[in-house]
Amino acid sequence: MSDRQFIPIRIAVLTVSDTRTLEDDKSGQTLVDRLTGDNHILADRKILPDERFMIADQLQAWCDDPEVDAVISTGGTGLTGRDVTVEAHRDVYEKEIDAFSTYFTMISADKIGTSAIQSRACGGVANGTYLFALPGSPGACKDGWDGILRYQLDYRHMPCNFVEIMPRLTEDQRRK
Repeated sequence: MSDRQFIPIRIAVLTVSDTRTLEDDKSGQTLVDRLTGDNHILADRKILPDERFMIADQLQAWCDDPEVDAVISTGGTGLTGRDVTVEAHRDVYEKEIDAFSTYFTMISADKIGTSAIQSRACGGVANGTYLFALPGSPGACKDGWDGILRYQLDYRHMPCNFVEIMPRLTEDQRRK
């Protein structure tokens, strides 16, 4: 860490599930506990069914909301027919953060071996908002937060982090 001051960001959490409720959403709660434990702000939290258009619409609504800096979703990243979270994310992305998927897979492989290839975790940016899709298990949410997002969403992390470039994410819009 550096001499920089911590800058809390506003993060929305989306659980994608046909069956979960707030009472039994362990993965979403894991993310909430971790982000608030690291002094970030929970901007919003929702649970939606595995419906691509509903997921994409919610992601876009959060991207259009100036009170949301980042979105982390959990669930729907697998290979089954109902797993459409990744496609919904990509419907919204302006730019994909390709290395997020790669690095998440590396972290997962250390814990679950070759089963990590079944994850389609992904990250991207739209309208100045970061979007990350994690698998729907508490362990995967811990891995994604503890291994990547805790650092990249912390302005103090060096040599670089996502927070320091947030003001520049929409600079192309200022040139028009």
